[in-house]
Amino acid sequence: MTTLKIIFWACLIIVFYTYLGYGMLLWLLVKLKRIIKGRAVEYGLPDDDAQLPHVTFLVCAYNEQDVVDMKMKNTLELDYPKEKLHVMWVTDGSTDETNTYLQAYDCVEVVFSPERKGKTAALNHGISQVKTDIIIMTDANTLVNKEALREIVRCFQDPQVGCVAGEKRVMAHHEGQTAAEGEGLYWRYESTLKRLDSELYSTMGAAGELNAIRTKLYTPMPENALLDDFVMSMRMVEAGYRIAYTPNAYAMEYGSADLHEESKRKRRIAAGGLQSVWWLRRMILPYPHFTVAFQFVSHRVLRWTITPIALLALIPLNVILLFMNAGPIYTLLWILQLLFYGAAFGGYWMEQHNKKNKWLYVPYYFLFMNFNVFRGMHYLRTHQGGGTWEKARRA
Repeated sequence: MTTLKIIFWACLIIVFYTYLGYGMLLWLLVKLKRIIKGRAVEYGLPDDDAQLPHVTFLVCAYNEQDVVDMKMKNTLELDYPKEKLHVMWVTDGSTDETNTYLQAYDCVEVVFSPERKGKTAALNHGISQVKTDIIIMTDANTLVNKEALREIVRCFQDPQVGCVAGEKRVMAHHEGQTAAEGEGLYWRYESTLKRLDSELYSTMGAAGELNAIRTKLYTPMPENALLDDFVMSMRMVEAGYRIAYTPNAYAMEYGSADLHEESKRKRRIAAGGLQSVWWLRRMILPYPHFTVAFQFVSHRVLRWTITPIALLALIPLNVILLFMNAGPIYTLLWILQLLFYGAAFGGYWMEQHNKKNKWLYVPYYFLFMNFNVFRGMHYLRTHQGGGTWEKARRA
C-alpha cells in the first residue's frame, strides 16, 4: 500500500505542478528577481525612422485565397516605414488562386514552388531568399496590431534576444462558441506564463501566429518538423540567445470552427511537442544552463510527456486505495475527482447541445487537451515522413 500511496501522490503533485504550481513558483521567482536585481532595462527605438532596420514580413500560405485581401489590407496598415518593410509570401504547393490574388499587390514578393512539402519546407525555402537582418513571421489568417512591428524591432535592440514572441489572441464569432472560448482561455493563461518566463530568463518557444528572428541565426529545419515555430525558436535558446515576449505585438485569429476541428490542431501540436522534446533533449540537462532546463521541463516537457499519463493514472490508483481502506483523504480526493469529471461531462453534453456554461467547459477543455496528447502519440507514429498536415477550419 505504501508504494501505491507514493505513486498516487507523485502523480497528483506532477499534475498540480504542471498546470498550477509552476505558474505560482514562476511568479514568486520573478518577484524575487525584481527585488534583487530590479526590473529589466527596457530598450527604446531610434528617434529617427531612418535608423530603423529593414525587416521582412513573411507569410507562409497554402491555399489561402479567401484571406489574401484581408491579410494584405492589414499588412498595408502596419505602422512601419514602407521603404523598410519587405513583404514576402511563401506559397509552396498552393493549387488555388492565392498567387493570382497576390499579383494585385506590387509590394509583395511571392516565393513559390509547385510541390507541397509542408510549412517547414516552405520556411526553409522562403528564408533562404530573405535579405534583411530581421524576419517577422505570421500566419495568413491572422490580423496583426498596427504597432506590432515597431514593438518587435524594439525588443531586438537587446543583443541577447535572438527571437521575439508576440501574443496570440483568439476571437469568437459569437458567445458560447466552445472551441474558441476554450482556446482563448488557454492562451490567456499561456500568455501570462510566457511573460513571466521571459522576465525570469527566456520564453519557452514562440507561436507561429506572430514571431520574429534574427536571420543570421536561422538554420534550416528537418522538413518533417510538426512544430516548426517552436523548434526554430528553441534552437536559438539552445545557442545561448533569449526569446523575448511582448504582449504589445499581437496576432488575432478566430478559434477553430468546433471542437472536432480544434482536435486536429491539438493532436498535431501534441505530436509535434513529443517530437520537439526528443530533438531538443539536451536542453533538459541542468548543465550548462540550469534556468533553461528548469523552464523547459516545467513549462513544456511535462505537459507533452509525463503529466497526461499521471492524470490518467490517478483514477485507477485512487480506486485501488479506496478498496484498500487507505484513509479518508483518499475518499475525499475520489469525490473531488468524480465532481471534476462530472463537470467535464456536463461541459461535453452542453457543447453537444449548443449550450454554454463557462464553469463546465473549463474542465471539459482541460481534459480535451490532455486526451489529445494520447492521440498525438499515434499521430506522430503515422506522420514520420513529412511535415504536411490537415488544416483545422477556423470559425
